[in-house]
Amino acid sequence: MGKGDKRTKRGKIWRGTYGKTRLKPNKMKKKEEQKQAETSETS
Repeated sequence: MGKGDKRTKRGKIWRGTYGKTRLKPNKMKKKEEQKQAETSETS
């Protein structure tokens, strides 16, 4: 588990790829917005 591991975040950064463990910046933003919407609904 390190730079050579395809599944770890560090490995994704080293390879320059994205996936479930390292989301693309625009997808991360959408996920954060969705999370904020969920928390505001419950309170």
